[in-house]
Amino acid sequence: MATYIVGDVHGCFDELQALLELAKFEKNKDQLWITGDLVGRGPKSLQTLRFVKSLGDSAKVILGNHDLHLLAIHQGIHRDKESDKLSALLNAPDCDELLNWLRFQPLFRRHPEFNFVMVHAGISPQWTIEQAQGYAQEVQDILQGNEFKMLLKNMYGNHPASWNDSSQGIERLRFIINALTRMRYCLLDGSLEFHSKLSPKKTDSTVLKPWFEINTMDQSSDIIFGHWAALSGTATREGIYALDTGCVWGNKLSMLRWQDKKIFSFACQHQKVHRK
Repeated sequence: MATYIVGDVHGCFDELQALLELAKFEKNKDQLWITGDLVGRGPKSLQTLRFVKSLGDSAKVILGNHDLHLLAIHQGIHRDKESDKLSALLNAPDCDELLNWLRFQPLFRRHPEFNFVMVHAGISPQWTIEQAQGYAQEVQDILQGNEFKMLLKNMYGNHPASWNDSSQGIERLRFIINALTRMRYCLLDGSLEFHSKLSPKKTDSTVLKPWFEINTMDQSSDIIFGHWAALSGTATREGIYALDTGCVWGNKLSMLRWQDKKIFSFACQHQKVHRK
């Protein structure tokens, strides 16, 4: 059995199918881990969700910020925009079924055999990996419970920027969600910064550093993440695997086979969309 980990799909269903064929993925034999953001911006979010759900236990999914945003749109908390390209999914007869399945996906996964964890954006350098797993569970318990609409309504915002273990309520939950699904850069003290999305080569490292370059970063497990297309699949620290290579922006979809660390890539086949 092979373990494949694919970066952010963003509704790039055709590219995902081509990539799995290229790697000779076998549903009944292999596992497909996905770094979140299954939907949004790409042309076939509906087909992507249907396919991944159909894989059953062969698919190991985590939630990204676009997945959470889709859930908020579905609950009437936000309106969908044309650039989200979600109308076909939201109007599909099986939309409720698909999004109920999506809501019950976690924000953090640890492989039971190999020493790696998977998150969408990263792990706060103010946490240990064990803490991150516990904090993710706090959010998941609410998201999968009766108060999930409250969480979706109040998750938006950039504050607080720094972790306080004694914090409670929505501010605590918002920080956890932001760290796991939105984080790219941190200030040197490990607090979160959300304005810059550029490559580290274009950023002042005396002010900002990628979250995985902060010295307090826990390295007890390998960490696999997506979210940050500007990294082009390259992270600067050993044991950190960046898999979002910007297929939805006209680049390519990438997938790692864990057993031999082979990378499979397939170029974007749909028209390039514009960032907004």
